Amino acid sequence: MRKVDVSEITKNVKEMCIEANHFLSEDMKKVFEQAVQKEKAPLGRQVLNQLKENLEIAGAEMIPICQDTGMAVIFMKVGQEVHFEGGNLTEAVNEGVRQGYVDGYLRKSVVKDPIYRDNTKDNTPAVIHYEIVEGDQVDITVAPKGFGSENMSRIFMLKPADGIEGVKESILTAVKDAGPNACPPMVIGVGIGGTFEKCAVMAKHALTRDLEEESPVPYVRELEKEMLKKINSLGIGPGGLGGTVTALAVNIETYPTHIAGFPMAVNICCHVNRHIHRII
Repeated sequence: MRKVDVSEITKNVKEMCIEANHFLSEDMKKVFEQAVQKEKAPLGRQVLNQLKENLEIAGAEMIPICQDTGMAVIFMKVGQEVHFEGGNLTEAVNEGVRQGYVDGYLRKSVVKDPIYRDNTKDNTPAVIHYEIVEGDQVDITVAPKGFGSENMSRIFMLKPADGIEGVKESILTAVKDAGPNACPPMVIGVGIGGTFEKCAVMAKHALTRDLEEESPVPYVRELEKEMLKKINSLGIGPGGLGGTVTALAVNIETYPTHIAGFPMAVNICCHVNRHIHRII
């Protein structure tokens, strides 16, 4: 049994919130550089170069890469041989978010109640997804999610007979409806299977997958490539101003489902797709 003081969780979550909001992850840097080279439209290239300059200024001057510093979404895989000491784990995670957003001078965008809309003034609470796994480590992913792109995300309750063509049509429908509102070039996370809520969590988690890492499922790999090509043929382009790079990547996760159902979700993220990963 490994003992972990929850103060370590708070410290790491604080640092991760600040880092994710100021610097692109390494996988995002690479695909963004590739996008600048691939874009064929002059205006599209101009937009991408402006976005690139913005990212460089943000890193050099420690300015958030986007004014919307998001709602903190956290995926935590906890080894079953870990014993937490010193307090409540969820409270420790939220304290890390609070410190990160207050001490890091990040915009506080969370409201206490969805109807009455009073700001919590520290960007808590976070949305936390726990998973118990083997081992004695704590695997943390922090993904601040801005709502320009979040608002463009969709859930589709397909019929089993819709098959893979229904999945393709739904992804394209979500991207077309999003248009310029999701701050393209986008990253598209897709969850297929499970239940109503499971497919949405998978779609969100898919956004955090290393963009250079291929799916281990052969048909999913091919579907990701096909959909990226089709999305980039829509002509939406960088900033929604036209071009050949509408999406940087399509990441798909799947899960078993009921014989009578075919749920799927499309979670769209903007061109920064903030995510950071640490193992404690």
